[in-house]
Amino acid sequence: MNSNQAQYWPADVPPADQAPAPVPGPIPPPPALPPALPPALPPGSGDPLGPRLIQESLAAVAPMADDLVSHFYALLFIDRPDLRAMFPPMMDAQRDRLLAALLRLGTGAHDPEAHREFLRQLGRDHRKYGVLPEHYAAVGGALIGALARYSGDRWNAPTRDAWTALYGWAAGVMIDAAEQDAAASPPWWDARIVAHEHRGPDIAIITVAPDRPLPYRPGQHVTVETPWWPRVWRHYSIANAPRADGLLELHVRALPAGWVSQALVHRAHVGDHIRLGPARGALVMRGESLRRALCIAGGTGLAPIKALVEHMAQRQLAHQAYVFIGARHSSELYDVRSLALMSEMYSWLHVVPTVSDEHSFDGARGTLPDIIARYGTWHDHDVFISGSSAMVRATTSRLTLDLGVAPGRLLTESLDTVSQGERALGAG
Repeated sequence: MNSNQAQYWPADVPPADQAPAPVPGPIPPPPALPPALPPALPPGSGDPLGPRLIQESLAAVAPMADDLVSHFYALLFIDRPDLRAMFPPMMDAQRDRLLAALLRLGTGAHDPEAHREFLRQLGRDHRKYGVLPEHYAAVGGALIGALARYSGDRWNAPTRDAWTALYGWAAGVMIDAAEQDAAASPPWWDARIVAHEHRGPDIAIITVAPDRPLPYRPGQHVTVETPWWPRVWRHYSIANAPRADGLLELHVRALPAGWVSQALVHRAHVGDHIRLGPARGALVMRGESLRRALCIAGGTGLAPIKALVEHMAQRQLAHQAYVFIGARHSSELYDVRSLALMSEMYSWLHVVPTVSDEHSFDGARGTLPDIIARYGTWHDHDVFISGSSAMVRATTSRLTLDLGVAPGRLLTESLDTVSQGERALGAG
């Protein structure tokens, strides 16, 4: 147990990391698993047929994907029951994430180098779950064992060797990234909630004080774990530029079935402690010079946009910036006032709140793509977009296809697909 865990976890938290109660009756021994971690082969070496064999085995297991993933975890936890404590109490979402990571690795077997940064990010992020280099061998053995069972006649010695080589290389990349990251930062930060303000029935603005400086760039996000749902992590963007006092502002919408979001909005109070993972994300300014900016936010996608605008103001980076804030109803424009106050201080900043489903709204009405099109072409602006996947796709399409904005000038982040590379382990 971490030395500060007594302060972190409240007394009423159930021991979710306990192993399930044993099932009566004899448990058959697990099948023999492959040896530990194979030597990491450089991409492109070995049998040139390897990528084809890997993809053929993936096609063979596709109809039984759920069974394969369940069998993988059965093999893993029988071989290493101590690893169960690293995973969330409920494993349904976890199975989907593992399958997605497996498919991404396997379908890219012909060019594994293209996935190097994805794997490096996985390796860095897995540190907060307590993953150690020796754990990768157990995962590799369970993976090969599960594939062998469900690949049917597509499984043979060359296919096994191809998967073993690919996984060995991928594990080596992740281990190396984790070791480099460990030299620069902790796996997580403990943080105390110092302010908690409801902005409607399901939205809260939460300010936290990390126990040590947490480095980040405006526009990035952190993962959050609460004491009520151990090992369940969710991503939330930081809504302020770096401050001297180190405080971080998070915007949280309680989703109907959101374990972490419901706890943060409706259960957390000032004085409670949470954990924060390292800052990630690419919705950041590419340099320190910016003439014109177009910022588009939907829902709590306002958080990273607000941080970017604060950064522009602090560094005097923009000669002109338009910020469009979209919601279905005016009651969901939960933090527009703070941006409006900034626009009163800076003549270069123009804030446009928009509503799509409220005809009585005294302001811009319609969808964000339509409203933005009415204001200009934006071809000479750097564009930052944050919100739902549907909004991001529609707005990106309108800007690039109809309004002349070069794709290279857009940076986007979707709230419901953010940083999926971080989610292979744990319900992040």
